[in-house]
Amino acid sequence: MMSQCSKRELWETIQPRYLKVSKAGKHKILDEFIASTGYHRKYAIRILKHGYSRSHGKKKGKKPVYRGEVVVVLEQVWEIYGRICSKRLHPFLPEGIRILERCHELSLSAETKQMLLSMSRSTIDRCLRPVRFKSRHGLSTTKPGTLLKKAIPVRTFADWDENKPGFLEIDLVAHCGETTEGQYLNTLTCTDVCTGWTEPIALRRRSQQTVRDALHNIRPELPFAMLGIDSDNGSEFINDLLYHYCLDEYITFTRSRPYKKNDQSYVEQKNWSVVRHTVGYDRLDTDAECELLVSIYSDLRLYINFFQPVLKLVFKGRKADKFIKTYDQASTPYQRIMARADISLEIKARFTNLYVKLNPVALRNSIDLKVAKLWKLSK
Repeated sequence: MMSQCSKRELWETIQPRYLKVSKAGKHKILDEFIASTGYHRKYAIRILKHGYSRSHGKKKGKKPVYRGEVVVVLEQVWEIYGRICSKRLHPFLPEGIRILERCHELSLSAETKQMLLSMSRSTIDRCLRPVRFKSRHGLSTTKPGTLLKKAIPVRTFADWDENKPGFLEIDLVAHCGETTEGQYLNTLTCTDVCTGWTEPIALRRRSQQTVRDALHNIRPELPFAMLGIDSDNGSEFINDLLYHYCLDEYITFTRSRPYKKNDQSYVEQKNWSVVRHTVGYDRLDTDAECELLVSIYSDLRLYINFFQPVLKLVFKGRKADKFIKTYDQASTPYQRIMARADISLEIKARFTNLYVKLNPVALRNSIDLKVAKLWKLSK
């Protein structure tokens, strides 16, 4: 196949001769030109007669409306709120901008603010397309626990239709790097199915006792009572210690089906969007790294629960010949807690007082600074 440059050189050689010869000669030259270039016959005739059309540098379509300052501000807001997708960012923009203005982190002209708030989700995606990035995946370290499997009932993805806060999916994320040999840090991720409230907890080692103690310690930090937990079949969860703790504390304990990650779709999604997206996939195994990871999570839990809107699936099924998923409007876990009638006013007041004191930019900067130190230690 000839290159475009070679085709043009051939055209420059053939065209003067083509224009001078008779009709029979034109037919012969045209056949040779088509055989060499692969052009359609009508297109070959046109360029041999009139030459290649010159581009005038004008792009078709409408002139871009959203450019310059408004795109720069959009990228800034997107960075502050964790590079979330447009379906989550779009409904949160009015509240997100109000928070940044309250904390004196953003000062917008009336025109820029109006344009920013008038953007559609597709426009946000289009403006942010050049700055998005890809990431990699890590290793799975789940080892099946054989004890008490018959005593702990299986709960599948379809059964998780809880409309009451307090039922949490829990899972471990291993910070083992490229190998699972030796001791390394783990993160216990706990996600409430109803509100999306998420608690990441750093564990020095992977054991039954550390998991049980971590669950016990986070209960006072939750804006609701812990009513139930759902885990995978790892031995750090399926054991006598955690089983009897749940019995004593009247906590419903269920487990997912083996090798069915979709049974724990809520927490599996947070394992990536919260834990991996923040601290990455490097190996962490020292006491200094553990202390730093604990400090990161103390800021991260506030950042994700108060300033990260989440979508919740409200319908999944077939309509006619199409499989459809419908989600509600994106809201932060804090906003979902405040909208609940079954959450006490005392708890709402406590979390509201905390909310008005928080600065998302300060939290984001603190997290990024600590993560940079963590990566430096891990290297």
